[in-house]
Amino acid sequence: MATPAKDPITCHVLDTLTGSPAAGIIVTLRCLNKPASNALFSATTNADGRITNWGTVSGYVDGTAIKDDDDTTVQKVLDSISEKIEREVWTLRFDTGDYYGHDKTFWPAVELMFYVKTKGEHYHVPLLLGPYSYTTYRGS
Repeated sequence: MATPAKDPITCHVLDTLTGSPAAGIIVTLRCLNKPASNALFSATTNADGRITNWGTVSGYVDGTAIKDDDDTTVQKVLDSISEKIEREVWTLRFDTGDYYGHDKTFWPAVELMFYVKTKGEHYHVPLLLGPYSYTTYRGS
């Protein structure tokens, strides 16, 4: 089976406490612009701490993603945004409390907002995460 192509928005989490990739973090991706704001994507970081492809979800029940049978993709959402919008606002929400343990971190979740300005461009968002601090930047 062929590996699917990377989605146009990807992320990577490194645990600064251990100096290793942060595997098993649930991450939610959403476009905040209308009408795309109802599209919700989720994935879990792999053994390398990366997410390169997103699944569509319709919501959460008790912290568990409800998988959506919709064929919506990140690329389809990017393609559907009106040309009149100069930039789209997207958000990544990292469930860091479950990763470290809610009593072992100051951050139950880390939410990052960023602009997507150019269709066809790749947006990579690394997160350097510790139990009491984090930093991020626009990756390549």
